[in-house]
Amino acid sequence: MLYGIILFEIVGGYIVLFIIVRLLGKSQISQISPFDFISALVLGEIVGNAIYDKDTGFSMIIFSAFIWGTLIFITEFLTQKSRKLRYLLEGKASIIIHKGKLDWKQMKRNHLDIDQLQQLLRDKGVFSLQEVEFAILENNGAISVLKKAEADQPTLSDLKINGEKRTLPYTVVSDGVILNQNLQAAGVDEEWLYKELKQLGIRNPEDVCYAEYVPGKDIFIQKY
Repeated sequence: MLYGIILFEIVGGYIVLFIIVRLLGKSQISQISPFDFISALVLGEIVGNAIYDKDTGFSMIIFSAFIWGTLIFITEFLTQKSRKLRYLLEGKASIIIHKGKLDWKQMKRNHLDIDQLQQLLRDKGVFSLQEVEFAILENNGAISVLKKAEADQPTLSDLKINGEKRTLPYTVVSDGVILNQNLQAAGVDEEWLYKELKQLGIRNPEDVCYAEYVPGKDIFIQKY
């Protein structure tokens, strides 16, 4: 009898979840906002906990799921009708890199550090900040990148030109901290770095939020 009740409640919960998800609409996983993600977790938790709670009947499962689903539906409706509420509940895309310059205030507001930004850029096939004209952090945490014109030209194979050997850029300063291991890997040292900073009018590495170096080329620096 107990197994029969559990089977009934699981199947019933599955149907309730299916109906609510269909009514609320569907979107790709990559498009789900943090609020949508938390809402889905809570909805699943309501059904899951209710199924294995002896004091909770199937009617309570339906009631709880219905109330939560209604709240989500109202929220989605309001965000579609009001731009202000949409920004309040879903957030707003932020321009992290503007005309090739890091916007440190936007990075702090979105709790994004240099290492996380570099990872997001690499996911887009961008291995150097020098290649980026604009970078926008979307509401779902993904990043959209517009490369600089000179970094988005026809390939060398299209032009039938033999290209030079490529190498990854080394991050030598991150959040004002010198990364000695990367300096050594790039074949330079702190003395060289301080000399480069001095030529650019920078006395202290703590004034630099990001610096990268490709052996044989000029150092690239972004200040706070």
